[in-house]
Amino acid sequence: MVADASAATVAVEWDADQAVTQLYSAHYRPLVRLATLLVRDFATAEEVVQDAFVAMHGAWRRLRDPNKALSYLRQSVVNRARSVLRHRAVVEKHIPKALPDAPSAEHGAMGELERASVIEALRSLPTRQREAIVLRYYGDLSEAQIAETMGISRGAVKSHTARGVAALRSVLEQST
Repeated sequence: MVADASAATVAVEWDADQAVTQLYSAHYRPLVRLATLLVRDFATAEEVVQDAFVAMHGAWRRLRDPNKALSYLRQSVVNRARSVLRHRAVVEKHIPKALPDAPSAEHGAMGELERASVIEALRSLPTRQREAIVLRYYGDLSEAQIAETMGISRGAVKSHTARGVAALRSVLEQST
């Protein structure tokens, strides 16, 4: 009696192996395409389909109608794809927010050095040239506004600004 039970188990296992092998060879690719469309990732789709085949093999004895095995596989693939999508949603919901891109410390240090050299060069200029440049480029004032602020003509503003820029250029080129 024990021999009959083990022979029946071997026959059922072999039937499951044979049936799953045939289903796999005939329907693996279409099921992977289905899963790929659902999860939008080929590698994950392959895992979903392989897991569905493994689960079907394990549940072969409980399958009431072996002719509906393909339907069972499709349903299993869809359900597993849904699980993957739910898992992704949870992971994305709880993923820490990335910090905004910040310039490197070297970038800040170099910027500080450049600003310091420009400020030092500005200090070396005559007062009127320095005022005209600061009001124009740092204060973003028009020539008319600068002339009014400094109490000079627009022509004098142009002259002081041009001479100041030339002097700054000369000083900064010598320092580099």
